[in-house]
Amino acid sequence: MGQLYEKMKADLKLRRYSARTQKSYLYYASRFVRHFMRPPTELGKDDIRRFLEVLAERGESASSVRMYLASLRFLYATTLERPDEVAHLPWPRATQKLPAVLSPAEIDRVLAAIEPLACKVVIMTAYGTGLRISEALSLETRDIDGDKGLVHVRHGKGDRERWVVLPRRLLEALREYWRSVRPPGPLLFPGQSGTKPLCPDTVRRAVHRAVADVGLGRRVTVHAFRHSFATHLLEAGEDLRTIQVLLGHRSIRNTARYLQVSTVHLARVKSPLDALGGGTPEAPAQARRRPVRAPARGKTRGRNARAQQRKRAKRRAR
Repeated sequence: MGQLYEKMKADLKLRRYSARTQKSYLYYASRFVRHFMRPPTELGKDDIRRFLEVLAERGESASSVRMYLASLRFLYATTLERPDEVAHLPWPRATQKLPAVLSPAEIDRVLAAIEPLACKVVIMTAYGTGLRISEALSLETRDIDGDKGLVHVRHGKGDRERWVVLPRRLLEALREYWRSVRPPGPLLFPGQSGTKPLCPDTVRRAVHRAVADVGLGRRVTVHAFRHSFATHLLEAGEDLRTIQVLLGHRSIRNTARYLQVSTVHLARVKSPLDALGGGTPEAPAQARRRPVRAPARGKTRGRNARAQQRKRAKRRAR
């Protein structure tokens, strides 16, 4: 893309997109250009449509297609100032899958098996605070407030800041990690260079090895620890609004999906059927007729006397 690449990069920075989003948009836009081997200025609406059809034929996931669309929309609407070329693009619907969650016992086993120490503490941070892996790896030493029991997340998704809880067990693990590794700072989890964070793939490989070692028999991602954090808080009785703030969700709808995951929470729900009375079901309408009451004793005598008088009158008339 040459100069256009640099212009798009500058536009992303001006609009204060996060470093991760900038990298993703530039990557997907570059793949679009490489597919046609022509500059985007020579490509238009029909070319974009053909490219999306190729993605569908290749079986690209809905999340990947959305990233392509987001990058192309930015490229054409902002950098090239040709919004009409992407105004027609449909936004693909994605199947909402329930988050994968580990039990507390499973998390204990996996944490005990993770090596090296840096990767173990990163995962403890993800589970103990609910941070995304990128947020955990971006932490600096100044972000840990042991006195207040809080962690300052400076580089959250969308470059939003927030505070999260610092568990006592995590604080002890961080202190042990500090004594053992002695990171030079300012990064809490630096990579080999010391100037950049630990590579996320390094942490992922450590988790995959630990999961295989303990024999869980299923695939576990680093994001599963964040999902488990939210689910276990919900099961402990924490309200959704607090969990939303801790996770850094913009919308409560993203947090509410953990209601569907927590079997413990669902099992506590009382059905309205159990609130009904304990009697037998009501009888059908035809069975609810009024009982036939015996006439009063005085009325019976009166009717009998009149009947006898009529009989005597008939006999006299003969």
